[in-house]
Amino acid sequence: MISLANLDIIFKAITFAARKHQGQVRKDKRASPYITHPLAVAQEILTTGEVNNPTILIAAILHDTIEDTDTTPAEIQTEFGDEVLKIVLEVSDDKSLSKMHRKQLQVVSASQLSYAARIIKLADKITNCRDILDSPPQDWSQKRCQEYIQWAADVIAQFRGTNKKLENSFDELIDEAQTKLDFHVQPFTTIDERPWGPGIYPS
Repeated sequence: MISLANLDIIFKAITFAARKHQGQVRKDKRASPYITHPLAVAQEILTTGEVNNPTILIAAILHDTIEDTDTTPAEIQTEFGDEVLKIVLEVSDDKSLSKMHRKQLQVVSASQLSYAARIIKLADKITNCRDILDSPPQDWSQKRCQEYIQWAADVIAQFRGTNKKLENSFDELIDEAQTKLDFHVQPFTTIDERPWGPGIYPS
């Protein structure tokens, strides 16, 4: 049960994230306001995953603020505390690295994530894959969509057993993706097989 006090800080996180992401849009065809993404991630955690831990929900709402806005770790710590900051840092990529390197690190480090970070990663990948299937970016080819789905599956493969309901939801999206995008998602074996972009296997 989420108390009124917890609801208050959750709404505080929503307001904070909305302000930080102001002016940013998603890559989908509708150019949706960016804030819809972290809110969808938090909703996925609560409704599908049935995880009502306020700290996890707050971290989910804030999960892209350090990575994609001018938010500093000190701001998160001051406004929301050490535990939320720790989770947000866990799920934030280092933008000084190349995109390929960041993708590889997400797979390599996934099994070492805390429970809270794994829950957020699951919901984040579900939300992103759903967006790709429902309203892909205008400039994304079918191959690029395939590559993202395969990479998301590779990340999630590293921590299967975290939340069955979220994993089942992701697997349903995989089935849909294989039909819509006409390819077969490969089981993960070793990182050497996955150069992310190229390593896609058409059906």
